[in-house]
Parts: sequence; C-alpha cells; structure tokens
Amino acid sequence: MGIHQTAIVSPRAVIHPEAQIGPYVVIRGDVTIEKGVKVDQFATVGAENTKVFIGEGTRVYPGAVVGEAPQDLKYGGEATSVTLGRNNHVREYATIHAGTPTGGGETIIGDHGLFMAYVHIAHDCKIGNHVVIANSTQLAGHVEMEDHVKVGGVCAFNQFVRLGQYSYIAGDSSVNKDVLPFAIAQGKYAVMRAANQIGMDRSGFSKEDIGAVRRALRIITKGDHTTIEEALQRVAKECGDSESILALLKFAKNSERGLAL
Repeated sequence: MGIHQTAIVSPRAVIHPEAQIGPYVVIRGDVTIEKGVKVDQFATVGAENTKVFIGEGTRVYPGAVVGEAPQDLKYGGEATSVTLGRNNHVREYATIHAGTPTGGGETIIGDHGLFMAYVHIAHDCKIGNHVVIANSTQLAGHVEMEDHVKVGGVCAFNQFVRLGQYSYIAGDSSVNKDVLPFAIAQGKYAVMRAANQIGMDRSGFSKEDIGAVRRALRIITKGDHTTIEEALQRVAKECGDSESILALLKFAKNSERGLAL
C-alpha cells in the first residue's frame, strides 16, 4: 500500500490512502486516484495541463500512459481531461490521451474495460462499459464505442467512427464506417458480415431477440433495397420492437459517417 519512495507525484494530485503507486511512476498535474487503484512501475499519469480521474479498482500496468496531452497540432496547452472509470485494466504501454478544446475537452472511458498492450486511445474518444480492445489496436480521435464492444488485435479506427453495443470487430481490420449494434465486422475496410449471435447468447439475450437482430442485420447488409432508409423501414416493419431492434434502428438513423456495408 502507499506511494513508493521513487515515485514522482504532483503536489496537485489527490491519491486515496488505499491506492498503490509503484516504483518510478510519474504523476503530473491534476490527478485524482481512487481507492484500490494500482499504478505499476514506470507508468505515467497526467500532464501539466490535463486533469485525470482514475476510478476505484482500476489497474494501470507497467509503462502505460494515461492522460498525456493530445496528439493534435491545434492543441495549445488548454486544460482538458481523461476520466477512467472503475475496475479497468490498462495493460503494458497502452496510451490514453486527454481531449481537445474543439472536441469537447474530454476523453471518457467507462467501467470494467480491458485495454491490452500497446492499445492507443486518442483524444476525445468515448468508450463504454465492459469494452475489450486487444493488443496493438489504434483508435484515432473522437471514436465512440458503446457498452460490451469487443475488438480484436491490430485493428485501426478512423476518427469519428462509432461502434454499437455488443458489436465485434475481427482482428487485423481497418474500420472507417460505423458498425451497428450486435454486428460482427471484418476486413480492410471492415464491413458488417453477420450478427454477433454468440456474444448475445453469452450475455443472456433471448433466442427471439437474437433471431430478430439476425434478421434485421441480414435485411440491412444483404437485403434487396435501394437505400438504407428503405432497409430500416423494412426492419421496423418486420423485426418487431424489442429494445435491441429499437437500439439498432436509432444507431443507424444517427450515423453520420455511414454504415460499414
């Protein structure tokens, strides 16, 4: 328990007495570290002009960087932030950067996430709960991932891409369009190929709900229609009004980059 004698800690930092700060950790700027957090050796948290919050039970592994200034040439040292929720695992040499003033000023990560070695989460990203991102995957700025998204290793995401809840991205994919909730996407550039039936089943969705989502995604990705609007009208008419279908329709209608088709 406590702060190792070799750690360098900002006088502005607020560290819970039951947190652990390991050897040669550097904590800079306005940093709040909650109960049960463990920051391992040689990790870096914060920067001179950023504000970082790390929630209870989170672990930052050796060499990781949380809350460094964004990699944006327009950034001029303004006060921006990173919020990292509870019970996350930020593995070795992963990097999570603070937001930019023009992008809302904050990078936000929910609870119970796993961000494996060498993952990069850029400025102004919004990551939900129970998200898993495998090794060496790179997120550009402003990427949004809803709850329970799973991403394979060595993937790349264009800025402003959105991923819906329970979607799955196969490893070694490049994503430049939005991926619907409950969909599996793969490729360079990635396209939606099927419903994430196994993920939905493991998460307790009913057979009826899984079947409706599977039909909806087939209509959108393989249906005989001229426009996405026609496909969504058909989904609304033929696939019921469960919460999953409504979430899928809402996500599709709010897509600005277009869908990964």
